[in-house]
Amino acid sequence: MVLANPRGFCAGVVRAIDIVERALEREQAPVYVRHEIVHNRHVVDDLSRKGAVFVEELSEIPEGALTIFSAHGVSKAVETEAAARSLPVIDATCPLVTKVHIQGRRYARSNRTLVLIGHDGHAEVEGTIGQVDAPVHLVSTAADVAALPIPRDTPLAYVTQTTLSVDDTRTVIAALGDRFSDVIGPDVSEICYATQNRQTATRDLARVSDLLIVVGAANSSNSRRLREIGVEMGLPSYLVDDGAGVDPAWLDGVSTVGVTAGASAPDALVDSVIAALGALRDVRVSQLDGIEETVEFSLPPELRHQTTRMTRSAGRTV
Repeated sequence: MVLANPRGFCAGVVRAIDIVERALEREQAPVYVRHEIVHNRHVVDDLSRKGAVFVEELSEIPEGALTIFSAHGVSKAVETEAAARSLPVIDATCPLVTKVHIQGRRYARSNRTLVLIGHDGHAEVEGTIGQVDAPVHLVSTAADVAALPIPRDTPLAYVTQTTLSVDDTRTVIAALGDRFSDVIGPDVSEICYATQNRQTATRDLARVSDLLIVVGAANSSNSRRLREIGVEMGLPSYLVDDGAGVDPAWLDGVSTVGVTAGASAPDALVDSVIAALGALRDVRVSQLDGIEETVEFSLPPELRHQTTRMTRSAGRTV
C-alpha cells in the first residue's frame, strides 16, 4: 500500500474546524453553524457531538445565538440577514475563498464582465456569486464558454472556485482567451495550493498503483476530482467515506493499492481504510515523497485572543 503525500486536511479546513471547537469552548454549546463547516460527514458528526448545531438557514438559529459561517463562504445577503437579526457571527470562510471574493469585486468595480469558473450549486460558488454586486456568468466547461451571450470585444475577467481540477480550469481559461479579445484573471497557479498539491500527488500515486482509493465525502468537490484523476489515468478508482466502504472484490488481481484523501478528510479515516485493507490481506505501508505543506491561517481575532488567554492560564507559552 502506498500513501499519497500530501493528502487530507488543508490549512483552511484546519482553521474552520478549530474555529468551531474554540467557539464551543468559549460558549459552552450550543453553537450554530450555517451549512456543513466542511464537506465531511465524520467531521460534522464529531462537532455535533461536542455541541455544534448545523442548520441550512439562519432562520433556524435562535435569537442571540453564536453563528458560524462555513469554510465555503456566504453571500452578502446572508451576512445582511445575520446583521439584521443581530446574530453574533464568526466567519470561518477559508482565506483563499475570501481572496476570490475580493478579486471578483475588484474586477466588477473596474467595469469588466465577470465570469466564475465553477460548479453550479456548490456552496462556494453560491457564496462567491453573492459577494459580487454585479452579474456573474458561471461556466464549468469550454462548451459553456462558447455559449456565453457576451460580445467578443467585451472587457472580461474571471475568477475560479478553489477546489476545481487544475487541468480543467486551464482548459476553460484557454477557451475564454480564444473567444474574447480582452480577458484578465488569475493564473491557474493561483488556484488553491492544497487543491494543486493533492492533485499532483494523486497523479504521482496513480503511476505506481494498480488501484486508487480516495478517502472523502461524495459532496466534496476536491475529493471527487481526485478519484476522477485516477480514472483518467486508467486505474480502477473509488471514493469512500471510511474503511467501511472498502469492497474486498476491488483487490482481486491488485498488487499495489494507492490511498489518498481529500482536503476535508481527517487522518483517522485514512487509518480506517488502512485497517480495512489490513484485515483483508497482509499490507506494507509506504508513503511517496511530496511537497511539505507549511501554510497556516490565523484564527479570527476574537478566538485568537481567547486561545492566548487559555494557553497562558494552563502555564504554557503561546
